Amino acid sequence: MNTMNDVEVIINNKRYTLSGYESGDYLQKIASYINTKHTEFKLMENFNKLDVDMRNILMQINIADDYFKAVNQVNEMDQEADMRGNELFDLKHEVIAAQTKLEALQKEYGKLQNEYNEAQKIIIKLQTELEDSKMK
Repeated sequence: MNTMNDVEVIINNKRYTLSGYESGDYLQKIASYINTKHTEFKLMENFNKLDVDMRNILMQINIADDYFKAVNQVNEMDQEADMRGNELFDLKHEVIAAQTKLEALQKEYGKLQNEYNEAQKIIIKLQTELEDSKMK
């Protein structure tokens, strides 16, 4: 069973204790992400003129937007991976079919090679018999 981790972080210049089953590094990463968002918004010209509630709502909307974009990106990547998996499956079947055809052609070639060799032996035998009959 996982243990609960308590990690002190600083978010927007205030100290907080985050608790969770995730690692302390992960919780610090979350705090860092939120601090980055605060920094981005503070650099916007009119952000500091807004009241605290509006700033918090804008921050929440922006984080939710990042979340949904990431979810969409993951879904698109999953779909692409599925599509590539299907393509790979089809290609493997094409390779197997080509290998099967190659093996059949190699067997046919072997049979034809044997027939050719037998025909060559017959030709040599007939040529020898012809030359022997001419000498008589």
